[in-house]
Amino acid sequence: MTPQRRLAVLAAGLALAANLTLAQSSGPYEQPPINYSTTQPRDAVSRLQERLAAGSFRLAGTGKAAVESLLRELNIPVESQTLVFSKTSFQRSRIRPEQPRALYFSDTCYVGWVPNGLIEIAAVDSELGPIFYSFDTDDTDPKFVRDSDCLRCHGGTFVRGIPGVFVRSVFTDRTGEPLLRFGSEVVDFRTPFTNRWGGWYVTGEHGTVLHRGNTFASDKQGELAVDLKQGANLSRLADFFATKAYLTEGSDIIALLVLEHQLAMQNTLTRASMECRRMLAYQRNLQRDLKEPETEELVYESVKRVFDSAAREVVDDLLFKDEAPLPTGLAGSPAFQRAFLATARRASDGSSLKEFHLEGHLFKNRCSYLVHSESFLALPKELKKRVYARLAQALHPTKPDPRYSHLATEERARISLILSETLPGYPPAES
Repeated sequence: MTPQRRLAVLAAGLALAANLTLAQSSGPYEQPPINYSTTQPRDAVSRLQERLAAGSFRLAGTGKAAVESLLRELNIPVESQTLVFSKTSFQRSRIRPEQPRALYFSDTCYVGWVPNGLIEIAAVDSELGPIFYSFDTDDTDPKFVRDSDCLRCHGGTFVRGIPGVFVRSVFTDRTGEPLLRFGSEVVDFRTPFTNRWGGWYVTGEHGTVLHRGNTFASDKQGELAVDLKQGANLSRLADFFATKAYLTEGSDIIALLVLEHQLAMQNTLTRASMECRRMLAYQRNLQRDLKEPETEELVYESVKRVFDSAAREVVDDLLFKDEAPLPTGLAGSPAFQRAFLATARRASDGSSLKEFHLEGHLFKNRCSYLVHSESFLALPKELKKRVYARLAQALHPTKPDPRYSHLATEERARISLILSETLPGYPPAES
């Protein structure tokens, strides 16, 4: 990246984050035993960087061609494209309704791109959580640069003290500038449908219930002025910008719903892992000071309470507790749904955690598919043991935990079968 270009991007990021705490210097994840910024990650992009340095890999071309090449290497479907036009990224100077920022994702990796701008990547490391990179295809010696500037937003205020991933809904004016006096929401699967997608383009059907996508707002003497009906049930975006400049022409409503669940679940796994690993380090230090035998088994009540609380939060999100109801009439891109289902882990009867329902809630079997992710599988042993016990009780065929009463008997049975046949270490399904 040229010095001038880097300075321009950095200045935009600094302007966006001027009112935020600088997370990197004070975040608990920067301290032992996590040591986020000084630990060498083992994520998909770090492996790709090794191939790039060895000369066995090179992105094809620049701009759009380079993005397509990167997505192929990271196994990210182009059909996952979503588009955001609010100026809420460190590339805010390039983002506008006529040139939105595109986001593409797989279960473990996220790629952002603005035409004529940088490629941004967040790749999930099983212990460190998301690792943030930038890539300038115009550089004479292009490489993936681990980008600590992203932690100004992705390292604290919006994600409770972890390196995290998130999306926001915010009303914007016709230039994409956020109208922050009217609020801003970090969106997940609990967010009411009516509060989603301010500052985003959305293609797909959703019946009569309105969302905030595809619209521009204004401040009329201190009052919000916006017509949400104008953004409803759109199938094309060509009236807003030149869609041919992007890899696909839509910003799929189902992809957005999947993305919002996935980001929330990933943050929960990152937080649980880091909190419990810190408590294990605390226990070891205390045992050493007290000259007691060091053990991975949980000894102190304070440590057990943290593990129990973390397990409850993980199971709550795995089982979509408090998921906001979705409207009837949801319909999105069949191409995205095919691409998403192509990576499903299936039980012997063909069922999976990635099957869509789209009638009131997103998935047919409401247990997150990220239970199969490396982030979940790498959780500390004592935490995972507690998660498995809570899951088994929540899904019990006759005496389920009432905390998860939203799951009916048949759905619990389907989820139990899938987990028992596809999740290492999970106990066999009870009949």
